[in-house]
Amino acid sequence: MPRTLEGQITMEKTPSYFVTREAPARISAMSKDTKLIVVVRDPVTRAISDYTQTLSKRPDIPTFESLTFRNRTAGLIDTSWSAIQIGIYAKHLEHWLRHFPLGQMLFVSGERLISDPAGELGRVQDFLGLKRIITDKHFYFNKTKGFPCLKKAEGSSRPHCLGKTKGRTHPAIDGEVVRRLRDFYRPFNRKFYQMTGHDFGWDG
Repeated sequence: MPRTLEGQITMEKTPSYFVTREAPARISAMSKDTKLIVVVRDPVTRAISDYTQTLSKRPDIPTFESLTFRNRTAGLIDTSWSAIQIGIYAKHLEHWLRHFPLGQMLFVSGERLISDPAGELGRVQDFLGLKRIITDKHFYFNKTKGFPCLKKAEGSSRPHCLGKTKGRTHPAIDGEVVRRLRDFYRPFNRKFYQMTGHDFGWDG
């Protein structure tokens, strides 16, 4: 971590911190004043996206449906599969709340980052005590990728878009498997909404 001078904010990111058991204690030991930003999305969509990413690198892996269940006949979800386990947000948040107060955490909606990027980033800027500089004029929606792209400078005609690994088409997943996953996540989602004070709307 680089030394932070007065008037500066040092930011560091990784997708694995939130789900790594040892991370909260280690970060707290480094600085109890650290502000934490967690981007979350519908855990079912997130699991399918995770699988799609792996499938792009290893086309011979088993189907999403077979990996989802420990016992499909009995409907037992395999929570040891990381794609499933990561989406149990309430469980991971419990570890963090032992070391950080909720007021030092901001939970950003992955869905709203797509539908209203300026609005969500406005919340981030407020949380960090920054002036709202990033606005709607800094974004352009790329219909091909299905994601907003960031304009590097005002008036720039060349937006910066996410790389090739983002915006992949998801494979078709058995609707019954999706339904069972939604049933599985529902109580965890509702607990997460209660813990954060924010309903992310994933249970529709």
